[in-house]
Amino acid sequence: MTKNRSYKRRHFFVKKGYQFVFILKFCLIVIAGAVISTGLLFLFSQGTLTSSFRNSSLVIEKTGFAILPSVLYTNIITLILILLATITVVLFISHKIAGPMFRFEKELKEIGQGDLTKSIRLRNKDQITDIAEGLNNMTASLHDKVIAIQNDLEQVIEFVLKQDASEKIVEELKRLDQSIHKHFKL
Repeated sequence: MTKNRSYKRRHFFVKKGYQFVFILKFCLIVIAGAVISTGLLFLFSQGTLTSSFRNSSLVIEKTGFAILPSVLYTNIITLILILLATITVVLFISHKIAGPMFRFEKELKEIGQGDLTKSIRLRNKDQITDIAEGLNNMTASLHDKVIAIQNDLEQVIEFVLKQDASEKIVEELKRLDQSIHKHFKL
């Protein structure tokens, strides 16, 4: 079992497709919020009138139409600032998720190919470090069990050799031993 090492990622986009969609969804939620907010303000102000002076004239109009340009400009500026903040925050949040997912994919592929010396190392502040630790414990346990089987097999081979057993049995036992070495990196 290896301890989590502290290291810095070199890329902001680890899994570009995943992170792009993640950020896009949050930005769409922010945009939808701005549109809904503007729409509700316009809707709720429809039953009221506002008086204002334009070009030295008193103008009376529905409040929604009177404030709409100011609300739109304010919302556009606010929306741009909030979208920039959202992109930054969501990028870093998704990085804490996508980074470990990328590392899991890479390491689990090698473990699945029989390399039982691999372990999944994540940064201390990454999410799902408990899962990584559990998988590392599982891999270490499998490693120990395969080594135990290999040791038992070697003892059987030695015993069979001492008993002058048929060469076919010895060959078959050695083939099993080679099979372990072929399928697992220990």
